[in-house]
Amino acid sequence: MDHSSVKVADMNRVRAGVASGVLSSVIVGASVPVTGMLQGYPLLSGQAMRYALGGVVLLAWTLARGGRLPVPRGRDWPALGALVGLGMLGFNACVLYAQRYAEPGFVAAVLGASPLVLALVAPLLSGRRPALGAVVGAVFVVGGVVVLSGGGSWRGPGLVLAVLTMLGEAAFTLFAVGVVRRMGGVAVATWCCFLAAGAGAVLGTFVGGWQVPTAREGVALVVLAVVVTAVAFGLWYFAVAQLSADRAGVLIGLMPVAGLVASVVLGAQALTAVGLVGALAVAAGCVIGLRRGGAEAAAGPQPVEQPLAGAGAVEQPLAGAGLAEQPPTSSLPASTDIEAMRR
Repeated sequence: MDHSSVKVADMNRVRAGVASGVLSSVIVGASVPVTGMLQGYPLLSGQAMRYALGGVVLLAWTLARGGRLPVPRGRDWPALGALVGLGMLGFNACVLYAQRYAEPGFVAAVLGASPLVLALVAPLLSGRRPALGAVVGAVFVVGGVVVLSGGGSWRGPGLVLAVLTMLGEAAFTLFAVGVVRRMGGVAVATWCCFLAAGAGAVLGTFVGGWQVPTAREGVALVVLAVVVTAVAFGLWYFAVAQLSADRAGVLIGLMPVAGLVASVVLGAQALTAVGLVGALAVAAGCVIGLRRGGAEAAAGPQPVEQPLAGAGAVEQPLAGAGLAEQPPTSSLPASTDIEAMRR
């Protein structure tokens, strides 16, 4: 294969990764109204049902393509456990409790720093220096999210809980990097859904209990399970595999932008100059963060381990993108409950 063919293949890989990451972020950000339909439903048991259904959808997708779900190796289980415990269930718990001691805008502003954490930490975990473009882009994204959220105040443990929420958001991506490389994004999303469903079911039995959902709540659970969980999780991990965690991280900033657009379209919020400035800052950060510098471009794509036997060939993103509460923020108008950010 000549150099031009390799370059074209790399460009197509990057484009597919960007498209998947953008679509994933837009799906999560625009799901705020759906999440709001579950405000009165038990958190843990609802999450258990959502994740269980999402896992079934992902497994069905794998089997329909003629593949099989690879079984994690011994070194994969700690990462999957940390991803579920910190990046999914832990994240949701921190979002819930942070609201008791801090205003939603403050929690969202702190959470908006997760792209910067990914830009700095992800390369170090891979044995390389942080890329200047990714860091600068993340700074723009963080600034844009702060403008969109409007900030706020906190008391008592509010700051600590907000920081833990942000770290949980970063953990959702950081702990997935190695296992995605070895197993593939859809497989990782599937196992995370099943593990989170099992943990949520056990915890939900003792905290919050179970109840039969209403028709409205049932529709919300199905939409969140199929679209926001199965599709968005799979798309996100595909993007991480193609772009690297530090570059994909800037796309997290598109979630509040998508939430803003959804709120404006639904008439729940007016588009203001401040909101427009914040959205433009996020967009600029994404453009900067997704560009590769000369040394990085010359190095080409990072080597990727093949998925486990039986997992199929090189993984393609989910159908419909040309192609995993939460990859992560909402539009955060003053009237919007930050619980909409839950995975």
